[in-house]
Amino acid sequence: MKPTNPDKFDVVISGAGVVGMTLASALAQNGFTVALVEYGDSAHQMTDQFDGRAYAISYAPFMMLKALGLWHRVGRHAQPITEIHITDGHSPLFLHFDHRELGADGPLGQMVEVRHLRRGLFDAITAEENITLFSPDHITALTPVAGGWRLTLDRGRDITGTLVVCAEGRRAPLRDRMGIKIHSLDYNQTAIVTTVRHELDHGGTAYERFYPGGPFAILPLPGRQSSIVWCEPPSRAGIIMGLSDAGFDAELTKKFGDFLGTVSHQGKRWSYPLSAQLADDYLAQRFCLIGDAAHGIHPIAGQGFNLGLRDIAALAEVLVDARRLGADIGSKATLERYRRWRRGDNNILAGGMDVLTRLFSNDITPIRLARAAGLGLVGEIPPLKKFFMRHARGTIGKLPKLLKGENI
Repeated sequence: MKPTNPDKFDVVISGAGVVGMTLASALAQNGFTVALVEYGDSAHQMTDQFDGRAYAISYAPFMMLKALGLWHRVGRHAQPITEIHITDGHSPLFLHFDHRELGADGPLGQMVEVRHLRRGLFDAITAEENITLFSPDHITALTPVAGGWRLTLDRGRDITGTLVVCAEGRRAPLRDRMGIKIHSLDYNQTAIVTTVRHELDHGGTAYERFYPGGPFAILPLPGRQSSIVWCEPPSRAGIIMGLSDAGFDAELTKKFGDFLGTVSHQGKRWSYPLSAQLADDYLAQRFCLIGDAAHGIHPIAGQGFNLGLRDIAALAEVLVDARRLGADIGSKATLERYRRWRRGDNNILAGGMDVLTRLFSNDITPIRLARAAGLGLVGEIPPLKKFFMRHARGTIGKLPKLLKGENI
């Protein structure tokens, strides 16, 4: 049912990207009234031209989206990832993951274009009575009040919330306003993103190749299409982005190879500077960070969005448990449980991605030989290989209920 006071909410989420909308849906389904405040025009973000990326959704977050009843909305255009093929450049040694080796009941993950995620989640939040969307709008002032915050919005409305959640992404003005600092690291790489069409079927296989200039990922999409994440130093990326369509396809073919036949890009190309960043803290007074506002990592293993979904699963469970116990959902004690659950996991994975990026983004001969041999060695040790496959599926560690496909 609609909240009795249209200006009073349990949770106010700043940022209606895919992370913010997913959290809003998870909380609203569990009885929380949610205000979702978005800087931009949400309707504009539904267009095909807004974003050229595609996300790899690991198996555990996929189970969470199913448990929330969201998968039928966002997964209609999904492509299951059944195998992953990893090589160091053109080395004959490689690492191959096949979901069948785990005896698992599902693939390693799913590929979904961001535009489809946005549309499906937007449909879900607009159909949910417990969610009120303020877009385009943003928070201009926060004033502490008894049991929460009074928030002034740019368009003149005042609302109150027991808890404020920042899901604004990497730049996150609200995080800065709350005095939370970040540590950043520039990788001196730019990711070129586009969709390509190829002659032959990819068979649901994702390919990751590591080059001195940066990784090159071929991520399967429905049909004979794949999403490309092509990392290069900024100067070279700028040259590639400036090429004509024919020139771009010629460079793409050199990098891609001919194992899937003739390849050409479809539609627009995008480029994104690559960096890592970690927030010094996740919490302030009745306030917390989730998703890229808390942690941003290199896309080398496609785990950035998955970390945000894991944040959502943990935070939603913490808040639901607190309410059931009659506790204050915005209290330090409640939010501390979320911080303990997620901060260590996020920092460890961010550190691991940083090591991988530095290890593979160079051409020092001893290191190059060692890493190629290492890929081959992992493939020859079944327990180690299965550990990495389970990590790719997101089923390692203490999982919140949603990531196990259970209701909270």
